[in-house]
Amino acid sequence: MDRTEKEKLVASLHRTFSETTVVVVTHYIGLTVAEMGALRAQMREAGAGLQVTKNRLARRALEGTKYQSLDSLFTGPTAVAYSDDPVAAAKVAVNFAKTNKKLVVIGGGLGDKVLGEEDVKSLAALPSLDELRAKLIGLINAPATKLAGVLQAPAGQLARVLAARAEQGEAV
Repeated sequence: MDRTEKEKLVASLHRTFSETTVVVVTHYIGLTVAEMGALRAQMREAGAGLQVTKNRLARRALEGTKYQSLDSLFTGPTAVAYSDDPVAAAKVAVNFAKTNKKLVVIGGGLGDKVLGEEDVKSLAALPSLDELRAKLIGLINAPATKLAGVLQAPAGQLARVLAARAEQGEAV
């Protein structure tokens, strides 16, 4: 990798760190290419990204961003997961680490707050934005559904009473 490529990579990482909501730092000792590809695919599905970084370049990219305090986490074979959804990257990384012990979540950052390993796991346990939106819509729709059921009940009862009367009249 020559100097211009390194400069482009640092600029790209700096832009990513500046624009993203959450960053999760992981170590990936022993992951195969196929396993790393599967992790990247899961990240993409969740609306997150994953980038393997050179620690020195990542530390340079962190300078001047809200994640500058994470520079001590960049040791060893490091991959950075990031997303705009505060939960997506953490959830995918933690779930993948549960099934594959070669991926280790080291820590991360949410805004200007530094997260430890346990903090990232707690963040991953929260529902995602899409799940929260679905719950909210369900809560909003529930009263309308119940109201429609209540309004239809008297008409249904009246129809059943009339049908029963008609059957009694035919039986006589």
